[in-house]
Order: sequence, then structure tokens, then C-alpha cells
Amino acid sequence: MQISRRRLAGLALPLALPSLAAACSSSPEPVLYTIQMKPGPVLGPGPRNVQVRDIGLASYLDRKEVVRSSEDYKLGVMANDWWGEGLGSMLGRVIVLGLSQRLTGSNVYAEGGAISPDANAVVGINVQRLDLDGQGQLVLIAQAAVQFERPRRTVSRNFQITKTPPTATVAGQVAASSEAVAELTNGVAEMLRA
Repeated sequence: MQISRRRLAGLALPLALPSLAAACSSSPEPVLYTIQMKPGPVLGPGPRNVQVRDIGLASYLDRKEVVRSSEDYKLGVMANDWWGEGLGSMLGRVIVLGLSQRLTGSNVYAEGGAISPDANAVVGINVQRLDLDGQGQLVLIAQAAVQFERPRRTVSRNFQITKTPPTATVAGQVAASSEAVAELTNGVAEMLRA
């Protein structure tokens, strides 16, 4: 008596399902993280309408997983530690919130949002690094430029910010990232008042 492959597969499937279900249920759910804007100094009014362009992000950072480090020519990525939203859009959202708090009287909008008034100043930010160095310090390297209208001029600046994480965990890294992004936002707010 010969059993066809299809019939054999049909007999084996019920036996495989419990072990497959157990394997799927034992994999842990990812932990989701978000960067928070820390309050900063209130600097007074800046340009009336400020547009923050979509954040330029180094490609190695543009992933759902939190990049722990890019030291020694390799990426350290944790499989179940993810950003709660795309890192570029999260940074843009948080920086808009921070600039709104720091620049009283300024209307700050994100480029990709539903509101797009005639901007008096446009902010562009490239994030080139946001991870831990070999000593466990959080390093943020970014470039920022502000293009003012009426009169037309541009101000630009490079940032290299280092913060010590409160703990050696991913949560500690994210807390240090929040501090570094707040310091970057302070610098951009000062540029907008130049």
C-alpha cells in the first residue's frame, strides 16, 4: 500500500501544528521605545512660521530595531528592541514639539504634516549618528541649516553631542538619546533666533 505525498503531508500537518504554535507563542513581543522631548530654555520669539523638513537619517539608522552601536565596523542591533515609529519621523515630531516650546510666538510645523503655511524659516537636519560608542557613551552627530526668507540668508552648524546613559540598557540609551535630541533642539532654536 502506497501513500501519496499529499496524503502524507495531510497526516503530518496535525502533528506539526502544536509544536509550531508553541514556537510562535514562546517568541517574546518586541519592546517599543520612543524619544521624548525634554523641556528646554524659553528663548522668546523666533520667526513667525517655521517649517521643519523631514529629517535626513543615515541609512544604517533607518530600521525598526534600535541600533545599539556602529563601532568596530559592525552594527549592534537588538532583535526585540524596536522604535515605536520610524526614527526619522519620530525625530521630526519631537523636534517640532521642542522648538514650539522654546520659541514663544513661533508657529512650528513639520514638512509632511497637513498644515503648510508660508514659512519665514525652513529648518533642515541630517542625523549622521545616534548610537553608543566603544565606551558606552551615546553619540549624536548632526548637521543643521536654517534658510530664512525676507531677507534670504542661510545659517548652518555641525553638532557632536555626547551623553552618558543612566543605565547600560536599551532604555538607558533611549533616555540619553532624548537628552541629546533636546540639546540639538536648543542649538537649532538659537540658530532660528540668529
